[in-house]
Amino acid sequence: MKHIVKIICAICISLSVHSRAAEPAVGSAMPKLSELLPKSALPKTSGKVVLVDFWASWCAPCKASFSTMAKLHERYAAQGLVIIAIGVDEEADKYQAFAAKHPVGFTLVHDARQTAASFFNPPTMPTSYLIDRSGRIQHIHKGFDGAKTEAQYIQEIEELLRQ
Repeated sequence: MKHIVKIICAICISLSVHSRAAEPAVGSAMPKLSELLPKSALPKTSGKVVLVDFWASWCAPCKASFSTMAKLHERYAAQGLVIIAIGVDEEADKYQAFAAKHPVGFTLVHDARQTAASFFNPPTMPTSYLIDRSGRIQHIHKGFDGAKTEAQYIQEIEELLRQ
């Protein structure tokens, strides 16, 4: 009987480990955000360089990153950069208050059910994914370190826009 229980436990563990796809990594294809966020108004990203950023209203570095992303949007949108900032607050009023306090020209979407966040499993807030024109993740930024992160974004974005 103990042997059967061990086999059943091993099967259950194996199924749970293999049932979830690996979280996105550098070099992997970007999942279709329209499938993860089906009711959100998302911009066209085909053939574009895309910055997908996960943020939360309670996150101080997220607030700081918004001014940098606004600058990036102003500087590179005409060249093919699309920024999509995904708020993970469960409560709509917190998401809306943050969005109202930090108006930006790039796309904001609310992932109240945390469907996209569950798929990406960002290790910290903010976490961003920089995707090339062919739809592959090229860079992952965990956290936001002010001017240092901004300089990295500029270098990476300019490189991807040249491709």
